[in-house]
Amino acid sequence: MENKQLKIVITYGTFDLLHVGHVRLLKRAKSLGDVLIVGLSTDEFNAVKHKSSFLPYEQRKEILESIRYVDKVIPENNWDQKRSDVRKYKVDIFTIGDDWLGEFDFLKEYCEVIYLSRTEDISTSLLKGMMKG
Repeated sequence: MENKQLKIVITYGTFDLLHVGHVRLLKRAKSLGDVLIVGLSTDEFNAVKHKSSFLPYEQRKEILESIRYVDKVIPENNWDQKRSDVRKYKVDIFTIGDDWLGEFDFLKEYCEVIYLSRTEDISTSLLKGMMKG
């Protein structure tokens, strides 16, 4: 009997105020392989990126873990960990929204890199703006 190796996919993000664009991205990411790992930006890393999230890390993590497309959530603590995560988890495909087009091409040395198109007319920034109203 042949032992099929699972195809591992990884993506990263803040995933604050989860919306249909996030869900669609996760669904498409999962469709690329067998296991989807999500690197979730910690509150501390968001501060470094000059971002703030509406929901704290633990709540965003719990929400992500409840989505059927997500198999594992890991903390993203800094810009440089993507390379080590790809190697540590034996990632086959790194994927992220196409607003990052070209930014992670350096990972092509270790795995396939796929930029997914974003869902139009929805973003966390847009939702936050609507809430301020």
